[in-house]
Amino acid sequence: MAVTLEQARRVGCTCLKALLRFAFMVANNLVAIPSYVLYLIILQPLRVLDSKSFWYIEGVLFKWLLAMVASWGWWAGYTVVEWGDDVKAVSEDEAMVLVNHQATGDVCTLMMCLQDKGTVVRQMMWLMDHIFKYTNFGIVSLIHGDFFIRQGRAHRDQQLVLLKEHLEKYYRSRNRKWIVLFPEGGFLRKRRETSQAFAKKNNLPFLKHVTLPRVGATQVILKTLVAPQENGTPAGRDAVIKESKSKGLQWVIDTTIAYPKGEPLDIQTWILGYRQPTVTHVHYRIFPVKDVPAEPEALTHWLYERFIEKEDLLTHFYETGAFPPLQGQTKAISREMTLSNLWLVGIQSLAFLSGGMWYCIFQYFYHCLF
Repeated sequence: MAVTLEQARRVGCTCLKALLRFAFMVANNLVAIPSYVLYLIILQPLRVLDSKSFWYIEGVLFKWLLAMVASWGWWAGYTVVEWGDDVKAVSEDEAMVLVNHQATGDVCTLMMCLQDKGTVVRQMMWLMDHIFKYTNFGIVSLIHGDFFIRQGRAHRDQQLVLLKEHLEKYYRSRNRKWIVLFPEGGFLRKRRETSQAFAKKNNLPFLKHVTLPRVGATQVILKTLVAPQENGTPAGRDAVIKESKSKGLQWVIDTTIAYPKGEPLDIQTWILGYRQPTVTHVHYRIFPVKDVPAEPEALTHWLYERFIEKEDLLTHFYETGAFPPLQGQTKAISREMTLSNLWLVGIQSLAFLSGGMWYCIFQYFYHCLF
């Protein structure tokens, strides 16, 4: 089939835009990530004298880096609409966030939609695949204190021990509030067949849009971070959030990401922007930790129920284009998540100014020494 001049022009414009976006992203990384590292090296004396202030500043810088990642998608027209409970109501409490996993773009989506949730982004800890350690952002996550988990049955027991030690060492000492994990243990397309075979063997529901979760990391987090007594009150659904004086994890936020037509965004699309503007839909349900069972068998059943509910939510979304209303509601309410372009430009400008400043400093010392 012959290609028309208009089609060729459109393809050419898309390729040029993708090339320019990629160049900008590379430049962004070359100034922002080294600047983050260098600022924290300079601030090491503060870490010794006032650890709380040091990690506060680190958290602000971390949030700005995540905002830069969010801006790549935001300016490409990849926006977010939120459904279900309003997680802003618990943004100052400790919470565990359980997310379904379809593609690399899931992380970028979370980086975007959590930007307007108060102090959450700068005080959160991520659990991610160990391969992420070797990406350009790996050094940032290492400094921030995220946990890299190695997948596979051969490593599972050891990784859970390391996770417990990591939480005990870094979570409270760095004033973390939210911890984000993907309990499925991998992308949907990679785990679906194995999960369905396991479900058939164990007389469990057949799932197409999610896979059965792994319980180990969730159990370790609950055992390590939950205080002996919790007095949380369910958020959203017209409930009044009462301030809790208890310490420890107070909420579990069940987060479901849905893409139109079930076509997830990957990191390449997020960076290059060659896909048409897309609205990603994110659904939240908030559970008080006191309602989550601690015993392994009961916790497994509870977690399976959450992912079976995710399957129903996603089935409804793919059939209707919307999530169903919450219990007690007659109509589902959605909220369009927005970011300030002025703020994003300010963050990007600060990154490039910082890069220029560090370059001038190194040039100065180089000429002084040589």
